[in-house]
Amino acid sequence: MEAQVFEKCHSINALLISNMEKEARQELIQLLDFHDSNKLDYTPLVNHLIRETGLFPYLEPKTSDWQERFIYNAFKVDVGESEPLTLHREQSFLLKKLLEGRNIAVSAPTSFGKSFVIDAYIKIKKPNNVLIIVPTLALTDETRRRLYRKFANEYKIITTSDVELANKNIFIFPQERAMNYYNIVESFDIMIIDEFYKAGYKFDKERSPSLVRAMIKLGSKSKQKYYLAPNISGLETNPFTEDMEFIRLDFNTVFLEKFELYNQIKNNQEKSEMLLAILEKSDGKSLIYAGTYSNIESLSTLFLTKYLELENPLLLMFSNWLGKNYDVNWSLTNLVRRGFGVHNGRLHRSLSQIQVRLFEEEKGIKNLISTSSIIEGVNTSAENVIIWRNRKGSAKLDDFTYKNIIGRGGRMFKHFVGKIYILEEPPEQEQTQLDIPFPDEILGDLDEAKYEGLLTKEQVAKLKIYNDEMSELIGIKIYERLKSESVFQSSNSELIKEIAIDLTKNPSDWNGLYYLNEFKPENWDRLLYKIIKLQPGNWETNYKTFVEFIKIIAHNWQKTIPELLKDLEDYDIGIDDFFKLERNVTYKFSSLLQDINSLQKEILKDKSYDISRFISLCAQAFLPKVVFQLEEYGLPRMISKKLHNSKIINFYDGELTIHKAIKIFNHIGKQTVLENTNDLDEFDKYILDYFYDGIKITNS
Repeated sequence: MEAQVFEKCHSINALLISNMEKEARQELIQLLDFHDSNKLDYTPLVNHLIRETGLFPYLEPKTSDWQERFIYNAFKVDVGESEPLTLHREQSFLLKKLLEGRNIAVSAPTSFGKSFVIDAYIKIKKPNNVLIIVPTLALTDETRRRLYRKFANEYKIITTSDVELANKNIFIFPQERAMNYYNIVESFDIMIIDEFYKAGYKFDKERSPSLVRAMIKLGSKSKQKYYLAPNISGLETNPFTEDMEFIRLDFNTVFLEKFELYNQIKNNQEKSEMLLAILEKSDGKSLIYAGTYSNIESLSTLFLTKYLELENPLLLMFSNWLGKNYDVNWSLTNLVRRGFGVHNGRLHRSLSQIQVRLFEEEKGIKNLISTSSIIEGVNTSAENVIIWRNRKGSAKLDDFTYKNIIGRGGRMFKHFVGKIYILEEPPEQEQTQLDIPFPDEILGDLDEAKYEGLLTKEQVAKLKIYNDEMSELIGIKIYERLKSESVFQSSNSELIKEIAIDLTKNPSDWNGLYYLNEFKPENWDRLLYKIIKLQPGNWETNYKTFVEFIKIIAHNWQKTIPELLKDLEDYDIGIDDFFKLERNVTYKFSSLLQDINSLQKEILKDKSYDISRFISLCAQAFLPKVVFQLEEYGLPRMISKKLHNSKIINFYDGELTIHKAIKIFNHIGKQTVLENTNDLDEFDKYILDYFYDGIKITNS
């Protein structure tokens, strides 16, 4: 075995001499995996090669020569953990540039370890206001948990709107929520945008305008900028990153072993058999990329048919909990008994987080079926990644997204080698040149004089026409004030104009708007129809179903989810549609209401309407505000209700904020909560343990 290791080291050294460092590093990682599998200590020669390839965290000081031990300690930095951690060469390179105050746009692989760089920057530089924009709410909580544990004794960690600021703050938001602080925070020391490729229209048609809007407006208040993305080969010239240095780092810390099995598959039957065979022979955890919701359903049916229930007490508890609190006949309720979970963007935040926690536990969920939410929503990874479909929604999978998905294979210090099983032909390899065009949708939200330099002549002309139209509708001073305050939630200027036209030309149609503030859902129909018709095709169901859904979930706090599903049976709304439509109410519908309210207060002044109360109720799914916010922290509403009924915490308290609630939880302590809350079952206690893990401070 020693001769085998020496021969491999010789081969790696030859690659280094030939300036083929990437190939040498890939070979070395496989050699480290061999050592791990055979429980071998690293020799001084192996440690030397680790140093030469820049993988400093992998060094074994006890078996190293003094030069390697020196490097191991020299690259240690304080990242807020109990003790300093060693960065690899490229992490240290990036950190140095950030500490010099540079504006950087960086492309680095999924396994790069970008969070360590951010944490080290905060610890060393001690900025006052840090803004981190992430693509999803799921990633908001994951980032919050990491930073709260390290920095909550120095910073206020803010993830929700309307929070009173402290002297030092770390803001973690999706881009839409970040805009709420545009007029509140004077300046940010650094703005960090994770997955900034989503500013490119071809990567996220729906949300790219709002991210570009945030890049422009919040970027103007930021002293330093740091943008991160995987797999970008270059940046097209654009006004949003022209003051930034683009750095491409092709530096992997794990090796991806690919098995291109699609050539052996003739039909769907063979494909299913191949998938089952892969799962059968694998001891490790597997991410199964399904691509679409319908494919998740197909795979769920396959696994429910082919797999028997496991004798796993933890998963049995979770299944019973799902049956009691959601739906006993739900496919997920039965899948978890077989060791499978489901991850998509529609589930309640807490439910997605609990499944990721179980996936990362040794005796938890073994296989996770996912849409692209797994690459956008969490930083989890697995020993195996299986590409079941080469699609992302209705479109074919592009090379960029494909690389991002397979990048979930392997994990530093856990799996040196990630196994990638490809069951459908992958997209052709291509260079991803990121283009960030200026979206016409946000023109109306910009100050013509201030941003004229960013626009084409055609866009300047469009903006002038738009400004003239809006000024005529609501008055130039009012329009300028609303723009300067960034009150509009929508990044679609044409929608804002359409609302203004409707309010101006048909004021009588808006009579009784204030009725929405009264908790009498039976009186809401006419206005709900009026409002949702402003955005045809936006609600993922027909008008009647969406209106009835809103009226029924108005009782979200009073009734259990099984009771609400019973009420929704007449409208053919099951548990999956429940998640989808509730999300549309809290996000799309409440944003539309906010824009209507901002405009109607100016256009229908004589009526003195204000539907802020109804907007708040919709935005929080008709739950007490802090209950809804706690779901983002990993605490489901049904447990919050038990805490409320047991008088542990009063969620009706109008003065209660999310930060006050966290203080109360920490003051009371987990044990007291467990002992004094009625009707908690064993899985409730498991969730509370997970929740408390996310609000504790370990660094003092």
